[in-house]
Amino acid sequence: MSPREVLGQAARLASSGLLLQVLFRLITFVLNAFILRFLSKEIVGIVNVRLTLLYSTTIFLAREAFRRACLSGSTQRDWSQTLNLLWLTVPLGVFWSVFLGWAWLQLLAVPDPDVIPHYGTGVVLFGFSAVVELLGEPFWVLAQAHMFVKLKVIAESLSVILKSVLTAFLVVCLPHWGLYIFSLAQLFYTAVLVLCYVIYFTKLLGSPESAKQQVLPVSRMTDLLPTITRSRAFVNWEEAKLTWSFFKQSFLKQILTEGERYVMTFLNVLNFGDQGVYDIVNNLGSLVARLIFQPIEESFYIFFAKVLEREKDATLQKQEDVAVAAAVLESLLKLALLTGLTISVFGFAYSQLALDIYGGAMLSSGSGPVLLRAYCLYVLLLAINGVTECFTFAAMSKEEVDRYNFTMLGLSSSFLLLSYLLTHWCGSVGFILANCFNMGIRITQSLCFIHRYYRKSPHKPLAGLFLSPVLLGAFALSGGITAVSEVFLCCERGWPAMLVHVAVGALCLGVTLGTAFLTETKLIHFLRTQLGVSRLTDKTT
Repeated sequence: MSPREVLGQAARLASSGLLLQVLFRLITFVLNAFILRFLSKEIVGIVNVRLTLLYSTTIFLAREAFRRACLSGSTQRDWSQTLNLLWLTVPLGVFWSVFLGWAWLQLLAVPDPDVIPHYGTGVVLFGFSAVVELLGEPFWVLAQAHMFVKLKVIAESLSVILKSVLTAFLVVCLPHWGLYIFSLAQLFYTAVLVLCYVIYFTKLLGSPESAKQQVLPVSRMTDLLPTITRSRAFVNWEEAKLTWSFFKQSFLKQILTEGERYVMTFLNVLNFGDQGVYDIVNNLGSLVARLIFQPIEESFYIFFAKVLEREKDATLQKQEDVAVAAAVLESLLKLALLTGLTISVFGFAYSQLALDIYGGAMLSSGSGPVLLRAYCLYVLLLAINGVTECFTFAAMSKEEVDRYNFTMLGLSSSFLLLSYLLTHWCGSVGFILANCFNMGIRITQSLCFIHRYYRKSPHKPLAGLFLSPVLLGAFALSGGITAVSEVFLCCERGWPAMLVHVAVGALCLGVTLGTAFLTETKLIHFLRTQLGVSRLTDKTT
């Protein structure tokens, strides 16, 4: 498959995923806003910080390294060995869920059972739900490697929506169940997610005439199960070694990704109520990152991993592949920068209004607006980091991944220390400031790698981080106008004034996007080309 075809598939996967996720996330957004009206800050803190951290840590440690290793390289491989390696995530997940569950019950402070009942059951069920989700890992990797459009998005979005519906129903009808509600909803979510993949592959493999079935390396469901033969090793040892390298890195990345939750959980720098407010703001602020940046990062990681060869310098690879990768990277950097700047500039003036609409006075009257404004700056860094690390992890050799792990180790330690100090100094916003520092260092590391990678080639993909002065002026002017509008029109002057404030923001946004359209012609051409390819491919499949 040529680089252009791989690029078309990656763009198709990202754009289809983006549109579907926007639709499904809007539904989930409304359901969650409804659920918040029936919950206390304390129970939100326990569920969204303490228990979700148990689940996410188990999942991350058990599968992240396997995913990255098994998605690297070509799809032309011995898939039975790859699937055998992926099934090892299940016993690894059992180990981590038991070990972490014990730590959550024995080493951490247990909440007051009169305020938050059934904490022990919640720990057990959240850990068990992580193991259930790992049962679908071979299906997920096979689907991603062959770029099955929409399957991942539909499965995950459907699971999230049904989970939110079940949670809303139980919160309204059986509020005295406490953590039983969220534990059952979490287990239901993972069961539906795995079933979506199992049902899809069962139907697909049962249709031999299907074009998609013909490109798969398996012909029946039993081929997806672990197999032991005497003629070859149980797993591909090169993949296993790469998995170990990524595992060491993923352990550190998990600390960086969820560092503030670990500090909250183990050092008790915030009470459960403040943890709940912080987590709601964090989830609301990261909504765009999950909707836009994550599908792009996942899809184009696969593109870069397929087009570039890990062990070769850019000058030793096919120059067509290197040129395509550089052009795509430059456009993605520009897109990430524009999206992040838009969120940062307009988010500052509309944070309080957004929180008031989403969660009422519980969110908009305290530290919520300051947290969300700080998070808007963090989103800009998230956007750039997602693209740079997407390329870096796809192009690094095993030795470079190992060296990068040492950098991550030092970064993890400094991040945790900085989080602790900044939180004591300026409250929960200190977590976001520490995250900004952490993300800035990670971006710097990736930019240095990209610069070295293309140093001897004529391509300059880092040019994507520079905007025209006219566009920067439009952003600055829009930021000033919307900030003044917030002072005079929001948020305690009634709905007519708030609607005018929204109209001012919409006008400034339109002018800014129009300026971007006129000045960033190279990016516009890239988007038009790839979205056109995506639509054409959709019509032919």
